[in-house]
Amino acid sequence: MKLFEDNMYIEPLFQKNRLVGKNKGCIQKGMYAVSNIDVNFTTTRMIQNEQQGMGDKMNGTREVKIVTADPSAIGLFGLAIVTLVASSQKLGWTEGLSFVIPWAIFLGGIAQIYASILDTKLNNTFGATAFGAYGLFWLAVSTSWLMQMGVFGEILRDSVDTKQLGMVFLGYLIFTLFMTIGSMETNKVLFIDFVLIDLLFIGLTLSSFGIMEDAMHTLAAYSELLIAFVSLYGAGASVLNKHFGREFLPVGKPFYFFKSKQYRNAA
Repeated sequence: MKLFEDNMYIEPLFQKNRLVGKNKGCIQKGMYAVSNIDVNFTTTRMIQNEQQGMGDKMNGTREVKIVTADPSAIGLFGLAIVTLVASSQKLGWTEGLSFVIPWAIFLGGIAQIYASILDTKLNNTFGATAFGAYGLFWLAVSTSWLMQMGVFGEILRDSVDTKQLGMVFLGYLIFTLFMTIGSMETNKVLFIDFVLIDLLFIGLTLSSFGIMEDAMHTLAAYSELLIAFVSLYGAGASVLNKHFGREFLPVGKPFYFFKSKQYRNAA
């Protein structure tokens, strides 16, 4: 019997003296032999190991390596698909929101939240915050569209005030400006993506408040379209560069404007 725990599988040892050395990479943990699955990135978890037996009693800690794949590709892919289909509606290439909502929920929302959870395990605060915040954004936007379509009843549909949505866009604009500064120390592809998201929220915020509505709507639409293409490139680079073990698609080095000199030398 094999039980999966995170990105590792655990094989119960039914006999105390059973050998586990034959399985390369195995570490005995209590009544389990833990085998690593070779994936991409690694995190470390401290596991308390307590064994009690008739002859032996041992208390101690063992450091077990748990490997987790980089979730950037699936997160960027989710962002790319939802912005691609949403921008087509804003530009008038497609009509209605019925076939935008599923991609907003599953790709824009769930895929990015999934990436956020994995980035949390990797202790990547920046990635976890970005994917989590924008994933929740698309779930909320999908809900607002459903309200406008009357799915939740006429009362909610008739009491919609788009200026409230404008306040949300303003909050996300401020948040994205902070994240844009942080993205300067990741890579240039991600930095370009965040600059375009800044432009998107500028357009959405001003158009929601009725300020230069047509021009700002157009700005938001084209920014969103460019976000889709840049995010697709970033997703492809994240997968292929790791898959081939080299820089197959260049993403550009960080700017190193804010990192310490020690960090620059280490990089």
